[in-house]
Amino acid sequence: MASFLSIAAAAALMAGSTVLPTPAPTTTLVARANSDCSEAAAEVVAKTGGQLLSAQPSGDSCVITVLVQGNGQRPRKVTMKVPM
Repeated sequence: MASFLSIAAAAALMAGSTVLPTPAPTTTLVARANSDCSEAAAEVVAKTGGQLLSAQPSGDSCVITVLVQGNGQRPRKVTMKVPM
């Protein structure tokens, strides 16, 4: 069990420490800002007649998930991988 003095010393050290700001990254975190999946998603929605659930970039393509209504049946989820 930790002694009271060591706990008090740790608390005093943390209370007196300052938080330094992190330097700005040298590289951009969003590297592919201009290549989104909106066009690919629009094509899949038009082709399937479904409702868009998600569109995520994956390498040089997009993974598009749509919900397609069946004829009197439960809707089914369809996932397609489409080039950007």
